[in-house]
Amino acid sequence: MEFRHTSVLLEPSLESLAIRPDGTYVDGTLGGGGHSFHIAERLTAGGRLIGIDRDGDALKAAAERLQPFQSRVTLVKDNYGNIRQVLGGLGIRQVDGILLDLGVSSYQLDTPERGFSYKTDAPLDMRMDREETRTAQDLVNDSSEEELYRIIRDYGEDRFARRIAQEIVRARQQAPLETTGQLVEAIERAIPQKMKRTGGHPAKRTFQAIRIELNRELTVLDETLDTLIDCLRPGGRLCVITFHSLEDRIVKSRFRTAEDPCICPKDFPVCVCGRKSKGRVVTRKPILPSEQEREENPRAKSAKLRVFEKAI
Repeated sequence: MEFRHTSVLLEPSLESLAIRPDGTYVDGTLGGGGHSFHIAERLTAGGRLIGIDRDGDALKAAAERLQPFQSRVTLVKDNYGNIRQVLGGLGIRQVDGILLDLGVSSYQLDTPERGFSYKTDAPLDMRMDREETRTAQDLVNDSSEEELYRIIRDYGEDRFARRIAQEIVRARQQAPLETTGQLVEAIERAIPQKMKRTGGHPAKRTFQAIRIELNRELTVLDETLDTLIDCLRPGGRLCVITFHSLEDRIVKSRFRTAEDPCICPKDFPVCVCGRKSKGRVVTRKPILPSEQEREENPRAKSAKLRVFEKAI
């Protein structure tokens, strides 16, 4: 299947990066190269773009899409959480801008064998990096009921997390859950009939939760945001596009702390903790898609862009 993904908040992202033609930029979630294409076309021969993704299919698609700019583009198969090592391996210490688009690509959702979607019956996979050995099938069948409950409660924010975890355990006692269809059936049995008519597909939140846990999405984001800021040159910008409240909460909190890291009691007349600000939050409120973009691309509806600028 062709790798396709409509770049969300494209123009606001490019504007927020404040791209310099001779600058060095990182797309930490390369995908099919949508955002990267437009970054690369704004660079001159002296500029450079590093694209990072852990999905081999994405890298192949991006390499083809970015072919016209290959002299100024470097693609790396890795997790953006390893950005310091990636940049170090390329002989780069700091960059002028970093972009993260944390959404799951249309390709990943719409390719059945990837196992991300609850809409088609397929093997329970959900790996962002297909070279990883652990799949969603392993997680669903090997996790304890309490672990499943925590995952669905924390990452899916599903009010029926306990019932869903119990039903998954009951179902796998009969036979291991091997497909997305089997998991959907278990989830649907756990949801009260009257609740199935509201709030979208009953499996949506659980699938999101399992994907996040399997790929350590929130853990990597939380652990890496400070490092991403540190990898910026003075005046450089970090732009992060999130798609649900859990991601946005982490970004908002980390940006706020990076701007004002002081831990002194509020009644202290002067700061004595010695913690220095890393820069400023550019977006006091997140940038949201326009009404036109939301209509043209339904997957953009929940997108939010937050921007941080490193101190000069």
